[in-house]
Amino acid sequence: MTATSARPARTAAAAVAAVALLALGACSTLSTGMGGGDLTRQGQSQEPVLFSWRSHDGGITGTMVATLPDATYQGRFFQITQQTERESVVPLWDGWTEGWTDWPYWGWGPGGMDTWTQFSTRYTGKVLANLQTDDGKRMRCRLHLAQPIQGMAGGGDGECQLQGGGTIRARF
Repeated sequence: MTATSARPARTAAAAVAAVALLALGACSTLSTGMGGGDLTRQGQSQEPVLFSWRSHDGGITGTMVATLPDATYQGRFFQITQQTERESVVPLWDGWTEGWTDWPYWGWGPGGMDTWTQFSTRYTGKVLANLQTDDGKRMRCRLHLAQPIQGMAGGGDGECQLQGGGTIRARF
């Protein structure tokens, strides 16, 4: 092979590498958003809550921060989709009953985790989050997406529960 014929091969290889890098970059789309809510605690006035989230996969998974008047909670969120595997949401149970069976929702009943297979094999438009403060206080959230195909960016609403008592009506 001559030096002249090697040059087009290198140029073609460089072009293929550039296209591959662009494709990888398109897959790691950063999306962010904000929302709000109202914290209700027994015997107290409602207080405002600010939510923010960040995702590198279009809002399927990411991090969420909830800023309350007296604390900041942060952690991971997961949108339940057809590809969701039980092992990927294990961090949601940290500090709580596995499967949150003590907090009935989405038809979970006495079967608890026995219904997980049905829950995880279809697209639900639901998001789960487990957040905590630096000193270990916890909050869990369950959200319904308004436009599930858009992930968190499509908006939605739901409820969060503080481990020590109190609920938040959340809107994104």
